Amino acid sequence: MASIRARKDNGMLFIDFRYQDKRYREQTALGDTAANRKRLQKVLDRIEADIAAGTFDYRRFFPGSKNAAKFDPAPGGMVGPVSAAAVALPSAAASVASTPLFKDFAETWYGEKEVEWRRSYKTTLRATLDRALIPRFGEKEVGQISKADVLAYRAELGKATAKGKQTKLSAARINKMLNPLRQVLNEAADRFDFRTPFDSVKQLKTKRTDVDPFTLAEVKQILDTVRPDFRHYFTVRFFTGLRTGEVDGLQWKYVDFDNRLILVRETIVGGEEEYTKTDGSQRDIQMSQLVFDALQAQFEATGKLSKFVFCNRLGTPLDHKNVTNRVWYPLLRHLNLKQRRPYQCRHTAATLWLASGEAPEWIARQLGHTTTEMLFRVYSRYVPNLTRRDGSAFERLITQTLGTQLLPVKTAPAEEAEQEAELLAENAAQGGDHE
Repeated sequence: MASIRARKDNGMLFIDFRYQDKRYREQTALGDTAANRKRLQKVLDRIEADIAAGTFDYRRFFPGSKNAAKFDPAPGGMVGPVSAAAVALPSAAASVASTPLFKDFAETWYGEKEVEWRRSYKTTLRATLDRALIPRFGEKEVGQISKADVLAYRAELGKATAKGKQTKLSAARINKMLNPLRQVLNEAADRFDFRTPFDSVKQLKTKRTDVDPFTLAEVKQILDTVRPDFRHYFTVRFFTGLRTGEVDGLQWKYVDFDNRLILVRETIVGGEEEYTKTDGSQRDIQMSQLVFDALQAQFEATGKLSKFVFCNRLGTPLDHKNVTNRVWYPLLRHLNLKQRRPYQCRHTAATLWLASGEAPEWIARQLGHTTTEMLFRVYSRYVPNLTRRDGSAFERLITQTLGTQLLPVKTAPAEEAEQEAELLAENAAQGGDHE
């Protein structure tokens, strides 16, 4: 029975049919899409109809096929695979020629999608398009960009050096650069009905980054030594789990002293106020006494100067890069502590909450996580009572409940009868009384 199938090596469709008791396969230059299969099916129906009627002309359907010479001794047509039936289907070249240039379609795609994105993401993506993707693929038609082109570009990125560094680009960075290309070409393939070159191209595996929180002793050492004008800032960071943009963008209108809550509603990204990272990041953080006291003291310093809780002398939000390079890293070097990003303050809060026995659901809400999965996946190894495997917790439970003496074991009825018979026999042998 005739069929339409796709090659495993390149995904192109071919027709598989029998003619004069022999099997023939004719390659096409059409990708495996529903539309192309439908078009080829019409051609296949005509082939089978002509074969049944005895009027099938091999060369008429496949003018470039080597098999045509078996039925027509005269030379004709070019050799090699063509799109099925010139009389019925356009060639693959004609199909590809109808697609727009990458630089034009990328602009169309960006214009349609930018309404969905945060300003910081738009800035990053715009830079990737202008500096990398359009210079590389801009003059190519989207339908002509092949899987080989994508893999070659990825290989080049893997050999490139990171800006200002001696190391190669990380797998995570390469994935971020390829993701816009993937999205543009997938959208183009969907609109212009061709096989996306990203089919079966997977993202590079990235190394898992372990969190590296500070111990409580290290936290005390840092807070005791840090510049006085930043002591309250890092106190809030260490004991609330706020992200960098969230603490830098915190405004006094979101500090509820009466109910001891920090309302996370906005963030600072690239110096601009934005919506939080996700909807789940919108949350109310409960203030500990330490945080409450720190914020009250901070209000005395900046409450009338700026709408932002932590600000510079001009009342504008702190520049996180400036704080990191001029305050944070010098402080760690001074204390001979391992250099870690300020974001580890957030991880520190999570591990301290877990170690103190707070409910995981409560901790997840404080951090802005929708589930507790990340807590146990990322932080569990830092929590003694989650990693202990000595059975001491269970031992304490049964000891407190049952005491140190074992309860008598209740025997089954059959065993009770057997024991009673043995007791009677023993008493009879000793001349004891029994009923």
